[in-house]
Amino acid sequence: MAETVTPTVDDTPPPASTRRERRGWYIYDWANSAFQTTVITVFLGPFITTVAELAAGCELGADTCDGYVHPLGIRVAAGSYYPYLISLSVFLTVFVLPVIGAIADRSAHKKRLLGGAAFTGAGATIAMIFVTGDRYLLGGALFLVANISFGAAVVVYNSFLPQLGGPDERDGISSRGWALGYLGGGLLLAFNLVAVTVFSEDDNPQRTLDLARWSIVSAGVWWAVFTLVPLRWLRERPPSAAAVSGRRGNVLIDGFRQLGRTLREIKAYPLTLFFLLAFLVYNDGIQTVITLASQYGTEELRLEQSTLIITILLVQFLAFGGALSLGALARHIGAWKTVLLSLVLWTGVIIGAFRLPAEAPVPFMVLGAAIGLVLGGSQALSRSLFSQLIPAGKEGEYYGFYEISDKGTSWLGPLAFGLVFQLTASYRVGLVSLLIFFVVGFLLLAAVPIRRAIVAAGNTPPRVL
Repeated sequence: MAETVTPTVDDTPPPASTRRERRGWYIYDWANSAFQTTVITVFLGPFITTVAELAAGCELGADTCDGYVHPLGIRVAAGSYYPYLISLSVFLTVFVLPVIGAIADRSAHKKRLLGGAAFTGAGATIAMIFVTGDRYLLGGALFLVANISFGAAVVVYNSFLPQLGGPDERDGISSRGWALGYLGGGLLLAFNLVAVTVFSEDDNPQRTLDLARWSIVSAGVWWAVFTLVPLRWLRERPPSAAAVSGRRGNVLIDGFRQLGRTLREIKAYPLTLFFLLAFLVYNDGIQTVITLASQYGTEELRLEQSTLIITILLVQFLAFGGALSLGALARHIGAWKTVLLSLVLWTGVIIGAFRLPAEAPVPFMVLGAAIGLVLGGSQALSRSLFSQLIPAGKEGEYYGFYEISDKGTSWLGPLAFGLVFQLTASYRVGLVSLLIFFVVGFLLLAAVPIRRAIVAAGNTPPRVL
């Protein structure tokens, strides 16, 4: 990613995006959502947990495991290994993603950055084929590479959004991208559902583990292949004068310098920071629910893998409609009010999940349907709303901060979940702690004077907020 250039600066308004370019942007959501759904949401949690349990000396297929693994000499309960990996990945992204965003703002080759990050993540995902037996350390390392690369690619991808439409168009553009992503992720899950149903054997847990591994690999292949479309259809645009002000030289070094300047100057936009704080809190709760749902269903509710896949598949297809529906609602009442409404619904989801009976697939599926209806809209509208609060020329950097808590890289929720499990051996008790993220996030977001925040960032507010 390091390149020595003198960027071409263009202060004229960027050319209007074409329908082909917007479709290319949507397709990347289609491409990378396979990693979020098939890998993060469904298969990787149970898969890595099972591999860690094997390394801890537990029998394959055992109902419970009280064993421990010792990565880098640290004593970790096998059931807490995956939540801790998520927390570690977010700790690392704190240092990586804002720098990637600063580089993207200053580079005239954002598509190269997008492709490099996406193909690195897809390659690490495909390499999960080598995580066999008790190789939990290899699985953890590959997950870290894939998840950080995933976040880096999304930072660059999101930075294209302000170039694709004006203030009144971005809610719709973002919602269509999210919706298509859920549809693509759902189709790959459907394929994996058929594979698991046809080839699994009730008395052969090793076959189930192998099917999970191959499902993870399929997501890496999907991600890599469909990334070729946006790399073809998106257009490069010269960075703005604001993005390349200061010294010009090596883009990587200048990216670090620019990040430092932004951190010093960001206090000039306190309302943007306040919105970001609210997002970090409530999105932490959303991402924890998404990331640990399959582990909760497997370990606490003792549901079959096929039930989990059907439920997540239901979530995917309902989220497609939910994203479009909440996007349409935002046109009438505004994105800010729509996101607040979604947080009220998320609170109900957590209460419902806590009360779910064990070994009862139908209530779990009903809860999944409720998640699907609010999931896509709350995420898509948060993304477009944040785009209104970013100073011109700093889209990549600010989306770097944004992405730290997005797409499954939140850290407080999984850390709390893992700690509570290690102390109580109960996933239900850990689930209760997530309520605080939605309640506090709602209160913080409600306190943001959103129109004034947009004007303070130097942008024109949309007609309806």
